[in-house]
Formats: sequence, structure tokens, C-alpha cells
Amino acid sequence: MLEIGWFSTKLFLKGKLIRDHKYFWQQTAIGASIGLLLLIVPLLLHFPLWLTVIVSSVTTGTIMPFLLQDFRMK
Repeated sequence: MLEIGWFSTKLFLKGKLIRDHKYFWQQTAIGASIGLLLLIVPLLLHFPLWLTVIVSSVTTGTIMPFLLQDFRMK
């Protein structure tokens, strides 16, 4: 299992794993931005830190598969 992960990491770092780099980074940035907004805005409204971390983490983890559902690897 670790060998497969290491092989994928090496291909990713060489730029040979992802077919469309722009699409991948665009969708990842959208998901990260949504998660960051869900983390910062409630903190500015004085919500508890533990609650904002849980909500932003769960929401970001939930939307990332939908954002990357058309993601293709080489």
C-alpha cells in the first residue's frame, strides 16, 4: 500500500499523474476557498473555534468529491 502511494507521489511531483493540471488546481482552489470562508467568517462573528473547524472541515471534505468528479488521471 505504501509502495503504491509513493509511486503516485513520485508521478505527481514529476507532473505525469494528472491529465489536466489547470482543472485540478482550479477545482482544488474552489474547495479550499469555500473551506477557508467557512472557517474565517464564523470566527469574525464570534462563534466557537471548535464549531467552525468542524463545520468547515466536514463541508470541505464533502464538496471536494463533487468538485473533482470529472477529474482524470493519465
